[in-house]
Amino acid sequence: MHAQVLKDYTDGTLHLTSVVKPTAGPGQVLVRVVASGLNPIDTKIRAGVAPYAMPVLPAILGTDLAGVVELVGEGVSRFKIGDEVYGLTGGVRGLPGTLAEYSAVDADLLALKPENLSMREAAALPLVFLTAWEGLVDRANVQRGQRVFVQGGAGGVGHVAVQIAIAHGAHVFATASAQKADIVKAYGATPIDYRSTTIEQIVSEYADGVGFDLAYDTVGGSSLDDALVSVKPYGHVVSCAAFGVHNLAAGSLRCVTLSGVFVLLPMLNGNGRAHHGEILEFATRLAEEGKLKPLVDEHVYSLEEAQNAHSLVESGQAVGKVVVNVGS
Repeated sequence: MHAQVLKDYTDGTLHLTSVVKPTAGPGQVLVRVVASGLNPIDTKIRAGVAPYAMPVLPAILGTDLAGVVELVGEGVSRFKIGDEVYGLTGGVRGLPGTLAEYSAVDADLLALKPENLSMREAAALPLVFLTAWEGLVDRANVQRGQRVFVQGGAGGVGHVAVQIAIAHGAHVFATASAQKADIVKAYGATPIDYRSTTIEQIVSEYADGVGFDLAYDTVGGSSLDDALVSVKPYGHVVSCAAFGVHNLAAGSLRCVTLSGVFVLLPMLNGNGRAHHGEILEFATRLAEEGKLKPLVDEHVYSLEEAQNAHSLVESGQAVGKVVVNVGS
């Protein structure tokens, strides 16, 4: 089969290579990959700046996939040949990536693809949905009627977090640039231009000067600092970008809970993988109920053009998730 292989972290060049087609081992299914979703972590791995996730080279990269089950390994009963599936499945440490025509995948990491989404749309969802759900639902237990503040509401994780919170009956306010305000509004949230509004103004205008029940920071840096002062006393801050040094005093003085989300952990240590499959089953249900729609960038890349897709992600110019067409 053909796959995009990284041979050297210092070079960072993907090489379209002919490699041995895998088979399905115990607990695995062999997926014919139709589409591979790209995430910022993919570009960090390729650049050699994600030591917690980087595989030994040479390696096939790519984290998200959507495709069709070709073989079912011993002990797998959830899927059958011909099922359309999707998941966050590889491209880290020893797990083979999704920029390949076929991938042998731990069946626990997969769910049936939503019937009303295309393969490209499905491939755009797994990492961002899992990240958003683990923060909002697993950690913060988002509730109907709560006021939820999403920082980066038009981004990959952000636009999905908005939709999950709204599906749970929350009132959602989300930061975005003026150019992307319509994206946030279309998903049912109130857009806030972060470039022209201070966090104090946001809390005063949208949270009665008291604070939001819950804030989800998808940006990190100063945005996480703002999140810590955006919630009310005993409120909850979730961040999937808490990789810097922060002064927690402002939040601690008001008994704020801070939860970090690192969605790759079950893939890296092997624990909790079945929960990823369970979460994606919720994603399928929401999508089929019309409550979840991924934002997919309009650029179309083939497997041969995967390097260009990486470049678009790195440029920050993509509008929505970048997806590579692998097969048909």
